[in-house]
Amino acid sequence: MLPLLDKNREPHWVLSQAEGFANQPKDFDWLGKNIPCQKACPAGTDIPEYLHAVSQGNFEQAYFINLRDNVFPAVLGRVCSRPCEPACRHGWEGLGDPVAICFSKRSSADFMHKNPVVLPKIFGPTDRKVAVIGAGVAGLAAARDLALFGHDVVVYEKHSSPGGMLNQGIPEFRLPRSIIEKEVHQVELCGVKIVCDTHIGETVSLQELVMKNDAVIMAAGTLKPNMLHIQGNHFSGITHGLDYLLQVNEFNNNRIGQNVLVIGGGFTAMDCARTSLRSGAESVKVYYRRSRNEMLVTDEEIRELEVEGIPIHYQVAPIRYHGDSSGRFTAIEFVKTELGKNDESGRCKPTEISGSEFQVSADMVQLATGQFPETEWIDQSLKTDLVDKNGWLISGHSTSTAVDKIFVAGDFALGATTLIDAIGHARRCARDVDRFLCGKDRLFDVVSVENIDNNSRNPKHNSISLHVMPMIPPGERTLTAEVETGYLKADAKKEALRCYLCHFKYEIDNELCIYCDGCLRVMPVENCIVKVNSLTYDDDGQITGYIRSQNSYDYNMLYIDQNECIRCGACADVCPVECIPIQKVSKKNVTEDQLCK
Repeated sequence: MLPLLDKNREPHWVLSQAEGFANQPKDFDWLGKNIPCQKACPAGTDIPEYLHAVSQGNFEQAYFINLRDNVFPAVLGRVCSRPCEPACRHGWEGLGDPVAICFSKRSSADFMHKNPVVLPKIFGPTDRKVAVIGAGVAGLAAARDLALFGHDVVVYEKHSSPGGMLNQGIPEFRLPRSIIEKEVHQVELCGVKIVCDTHIGETVSLQELVMKNDAVIMAAGTLKPNMLHIQGNHFSGITHGLDYLLQVNEFNNNRIGQNVLVIGGGFTAMDCARTSLRSGAESVKVYYRRSRNEMLVTDEEIRELEVEGIPIHYQVAPIRYHGDSSGRFTAIEFVKTELGKNDESGRCKPTEISGSEFQVSADMVQLATGQFPETEWIDQSLKTDLVDKNGWLISGHSTSTAVDKIFVAGDFALGATTLIDAIGHARRCARDVDRFLCGKDRLFDVVSVENIDNNSRNPKHNSISLHVMPMIPPGERTLTAEVETGYLKADAKKEALRCYLCHFKYEIDNELCIYCDGCLRVMPVENCIVKVNSLTYDDDGQITGYIRSQNSYDYNMLYIDQNECIRCGACADVCPVECIPIQKVSKKNVTEDQLCK
């Protein structure tokens, strides 16, 4: 695709195009800096646009946007790890709480019509066949996109139902099974065939799939448990958290000890603890080797643990199991830790404090200490090219491998991550597979620039308080009763109104400006509009900053600092000559035909 260039565009304009499609570095730079929630979302969800739709009561449109971008709106509206919310501009210092982006996504599903939604095909039939191994979110996301690209896709799943960790790892009280079934069915309606009870390596080999298909995607997740190799790990009563959740969620086997210890600080640890309590354990405690700041779970998860009476003990690490003469686990010996410099995960590395050992009695321990990909099912003839000596994929996080026809999606490449990380990786994988099958790019990333009359925001929306998610009382919480009940429709719309709509761009046309200073008098944030002598640029023409005028009467232009602008619209409303146009700027994937229109 040729670059979209407007050679007459002045460099002080923040985008390379006045209207239409743009694809210069400064255009994508603007998106990344000004829509921080979308940049933080691994699937690149068009968050401001769907929040705008929710605020207007258009729940069908909001659901459609989410379905297009992250594949499972109702699922992620309940169990997403929410990387978008810490990035939300509304949560920046002095601006309040982040918008409840995740709960708003759920609202789009709760209040839309209940019929299945099927996305239109992007391309016609290609007669190319693709096999996907694993019907978790990564496998299904990649399969959905490839079906929309016109390919014939079959997904193979070893369990009796599709969904992967949605069914096997996430408790029903967080994610009702009817929600999973509906959104998996929508993937099938796009043309994806799902074949369950099929064990690759037993029912059919990977080599056979490679021979019978034009491409194969390995999306088998991370199912190999990371068991702690410490003294006493032979005692019975020691289990991995995912194995425990699988027994409860898939086989209705909720046998539990009376005193349960959960080791770990992620979502699996939270799910194990809350499930154990609902299964009849008298005492459940969580132990984590780092501090709260290093935990990768939401604040809501921690609060609900507290509401349910489950304590978390921080900065303690297990060093030894103890058991009785019958081989039964009876206690764990811990050591206290202190936090040092960051490790490869970017979090503070815990180190043991000598002499701080202590014991905690229990009759069951669940290890939520991570897991790895299982690669034993890969044919020996392919292992040399695919798997290293430690059992990990040689290709690392890449979507491609050393075998031309074999690709990788989701946690099988990334290691144990989050649902939205897996979906984002899988969708990139689908694009790479399509390029491989067709010999060229058929979708192109562009920045869409549209003129609009107004952004329908009122500056009073900035002061709306965060809406708290309603919950059922602790006494009513069972293994199957959904804890979060969802917003009322009016609250959903009001919460979405809090969004600054960061995809709307305000920019002063200095050729039209009469410098009346009206905009300066109404600006709500210091330095959102500044008097400058000049702008600074990098080698790609991206605006990196400005040189501020030292004299309020001697300046060359008024400049809206996009990093400070909260899209309240006050400047545009007060401008007497309408020199502050409003445009909607969005990232889109378009075909070559759409580019040529």
